[in-house]
Amino acid sequence: MSSMKNAPNTPVVIGVGQSVDRLDSPNYQCWSAADLAAQAARNAFADCTAPAALLARIDAIVTTRTFEDFYGAPAPFGKSSNFPRSVAKRLGINPPHAIWSQGGGNSPQDLVNEFCQRIAQGEFEAVLLCGGEAISTIRNAQRTGQTLDFGEDPDGEVEDRTSGIDKFREELARRHGILNASIGYALAENARRAHLGLSRVDYALEMGRLFAPFAATAATNPMSAWDVPSYSAEELATVTGGNRWVADPFPIRMVSRDQVNLGAAILIASRRVAEEVGIPAEKVVYLHGHAHATEKPFLERPDIGSSPAARRTARLAIERAGITVADIAAFDFYSCFPIAVSNVAIDELGLSADDPRKLTVTGGLPFFGGPGNNYAMHAIAEMVKVVRARPGAAGLVGANGGWLSKYSVGIYSAVPRPWRDWRDEALQAELDAAPALTPDATFAGHGWIETYTIFSVKGTPRYAVILGRSSEGLRFIARTAESDDETIKAMQDSDPLGRLVYVHSDADGVCHFHFLEEGS
Repeated sequence: MSSMKNAPNTPVVIGVGQSVDRLDSPNYQCWSAADLAAQAARNAFADCTAPAALLARIDAIVTTRTFEDFYGAPAPFGKSSNFPRSVAKRLGINPPHAIWSQGGGNSPQDLVNEFCQRIAQGEFEAVLLCGGEAISTIRNAQRTGQTLDFGEDPDGEVEDRTSGIDKFREELARRHGILNASIGYALAENARRAHLGLSRVDYALEMGRLFAPFAATAATNPMSAWDVPSYSAEELATVTGGNRWVADPFPIRMVSRDQVNLGAAILIASRRVAEEVGIPAEKVVYLHGHAHATEKPFLERPDIGSSPAARRTARLAIERAGITVADIAAFDFYSCFPIAVSNVAIDELGLSADDPRKLTVTGGLPFFGGPGNNYAMHAIAEMVKVVRARPGAAGLVGANGGWLSKYSVGIYSAVPRPWRDWRDEALQAELDAAPALTPDATFAGHGWIETYTIFSVKGTPRYAVILGRSSEGLRFIARTAESDDETIKAMQDSDPLGRLVYVHSDADGVCHFHFLEEGS
């Protein structure tokens, strides 16, 4: 590693680790999220083969945000008041800096981008990134009547960047029943189907063909959150008792599964520190290209079925790495729902669902597991192992946050490369300057359905939401009125896309719709 002396502050990934605590394992530990993050960090230190020497050099610990801290939901068994310091305490370290990141599935890749830059600038020498989720353990304890104690209040300063959840919330959307990710993504997915002109059946099979290779990858991954069957496209696409509706067009096998116990960690250091603590050359991985961008608010996007921010970010990161799509040996596209993959991999980069390079190295969020904001940490950990094993190869990780709201990309390779101080302001300014649509919050009159979803609870339809356009091109949002089972049945019986509706607003500022025949 003598060549490292040429650029001592070049940031490098030197260790990765993961942890899993399956309920059905004979070695089940009933770990908390902090326990899982700490175990993943121990594995990362072991991976770099110099744990004792490196522990003392860590000057910052940075953690992603658990779902409990992201959404501000009550923690039934308590939680840490200072998650980074809880993990550090388990590792026996007390770094001068502890940082608690904002939420979003993009955050692990954003953190790699940020702290590589800060190491390159000489601000830090060695940084531990980590996170964990114990959602499966928590829900199992609630279901079985167990009592756990995950509350702790460790000492130490922390830079708490807050959850950032308010950035994802739009009051008009919430008022009309867009209450969770499955509803927002279903609207985006059906908008994409409308553009492609596909029937419900054909589009469902397309989603199934996209995700079947993900399930097959997860089935062979020992770090998956559970034993995964190798589903066929038809088994993923067909609604059955075991594959119930969540939000049209998604049955439950098509959506991220957050009931997991998983942790992941990444160690980043300067080349100088890596050399001084004796990291073997074959362990060192470089970030060749990266980019990040934020999309317009959900209801303001001219095309609900596409995210220009995600697509441009992927292209820019590849360009910065000095390669083409054909040069990339492995991919991992964030896969909370099919459109998060197809928007970038299929529609922008021109890949196919059966690309022999595969579109995931983990198995994806519905099959490997969806540990909240920390999934991409697992993807990066897996990608580092892939490019280490294939000298000269490049791997792409795409990390998505919100409702196709934020996207971050990293290109990894074991080939040495000097650090470049790339900034994303110009890309963001260009995206922000593009025309947006302002939805009419009190629309009344006739219009046509642009996209829709029917939200179900345990397979039973509860209400439908539509986005539409008036004859003047105005965007509106509406939902079915309470107990309007007739409209929901009509939507189930016949494809609603493009159908004529009449919309009116009630006293609470909620727009409702019902169908009209053309010419009415």
